Amino acid sequence: MPTSPSVVLHDVTFAWPDGTVALDHLSAAFGRGRTGLVGRNGAGKSTLVRLATGRLHPTSGTIATSGPVDHLPQRLSPPSTPGQAATVADLLGVRPTLTALRAVLAGDADPAQLDAVGDDWDLEERAAAVLERVGLDGSDLDRPLSTLSGGQGVLVAVAGVRLRGRPIAFLDEPTNNLDRRARGLLLDVVDDWRGTLVVVSHDRELLEHVDETVELRAGSMTVFGGTFSAFQDHLAVQQAAVEREVRVAEQRHRAEKRQRIEAETKIARRAKAGAEAGRSMPKILANEQRKKAQETAGRLRVAHGSAEQQALATVRAAELRLRDDESIHVALPDPEVPASRRIATITLRGRGTIVQGPERIAVTGDNGVGKSTLLEQLVGDPAARAHPLPDTTAVAHVDRIAYLPQQKDTLDDTATVLDNVRRDAPHVPVAEVRNRLARFLVRGDTVDRRAGDLSGGERFRVALATLVLADPPPQLLVLDEPTNDLDLTSVDQLVDALRAYRGALVVVSHDETFLDRLDLDERIELR
Repeated sequence: MPTSPSVVLHDVTFAWPDGTVALDHLSAAFGRGRTGLVGRNGAGKSTLVRLATGRLHPTSGTIATSGPVDHLPQRLSPPSTPGQAATVADLLGVRPTLTALRAVLAGDADPAQLDAVGDDWDLEERAAAVLERVGLDGSDLDRPLSTLSGGQGVLVAVAGVRLRGRPIAFLDEPTNNLDRRARGLLLDVVDDWRGTLVVVSHDRELLEHVDETVELRAGSMTVFGGTFSAFQDHLAVQQAAVEREVRVAEQRHRAEKRQRIEAETKIARRAKAGAEAGRSMPKILANEQRKKAQETAGRLRVAHGSAEQQALATVRAAELRLRDDESIHVALPDPEVPASRRIATITLRGRGTIVQGPERIAVTGDNGVGKSTLLEQLVGDPAARAHPLPDTTAVAHVDRIAYLPQQKDTLDDTATVLDNVRRDAPHVPVAEVRNRLARFLVRGDTVDRRAGDLSGGERFRVALATLVLADPPPQLLVLDEPTNDLDLTSVDQLVDALRAYRGALVVVSHDETFLDRLDLDERIELR
């Protein structure tokens, strides 16, 4: 179980250059062991990780770590050697040392090369061993990254974190793009992890392999000593108790309100009776009686009004402890595709599949078999068409195609969210773009933030918004691992939108639950 803190955040506030506050006076600690960091999309998990790993600096407050920190980001961006294609060694983070080692072993006695090697004389053997630990070939150090699938890239990056061996590591959505076998290998690595490991994930299976669960919500953190399922059970019991408190408080408020109304009715009746009686009294006595009646009525009104307000305050306080999180609202446009319209043809080993009308097709298979390459060929990527898969072709028969790749790299990182969306919808008024983005929980100053500063969940929502706003709407929607980085409620919204979509859909996913819910017309399995 986690013990002494390895990462401590004290009164940390972080605001983006546009003034948007992502974290506000947050204090938290991560202990030694395996911790699952959970929270809804947009809660600030990736921002917190980038702060803890030194990639961002807090606006105020302090962050202390007990040792060097490593990081697996959501979007892999390996260092590259100028003029050379990025390789597995680049993604592992060992290429400079490996190059120096090979030069020395080949007879180069340059002191600079020796300094670059340091004590890493067994680097190649250790790198091969860690690659094999995650199910990859240990001799693949010089393999170009362009030949790896998304899942294989994630495994190599995780292997790099293990190889560097820093005492503290953060893994941000490490199960993205992984098939069943690769997921099993990753879970074994997590189970054997030594040191401090924080995994940011929405993956329920992975979160059953942690020692404690930390939830980031509404700018504060809750630490629970157990797995995610145990945390959810605890949360369910807690929320059930809060719901009972709300019901009791509402009943009391209704009772106090009823008593106030009854008291007001009695006061009015007494005032009427007193006025009638006062007509037969001397004026001085009638005025005295009226004054006393008004004082009594005032005290009753104050007492009953105060009791009603206190009861209402109790209701509001209990309601604040109820969870009512927002979710995205996805409404894909109707491209009016006739049922008879041929949309695409996918041929695998001589067998052709015609995507016709508003059909939903899934492409499945293990990591590395070419699923993403098939999608790239379908949408007309020149590189994919120049190097097609063996015995496989994919041709679209329409030109209104919307494509969402794994890395959501259709966005221009240097441009704002608003400019990215308007690029595909230049004739849509800015106010309408902002309204549409608000349905994806992208609102306020976030609209003016650079796309490169977005979290994985935010990036997906913006990329999806560009498809929704496209004019004219796409007839073919092509999605590669669309549930990556999405919380469970957002996945529900995406499923509902795709089931209602009246265009054709071709989707790649390792998320079997997600695929089962789409009511697919056909599956195409690559081997």
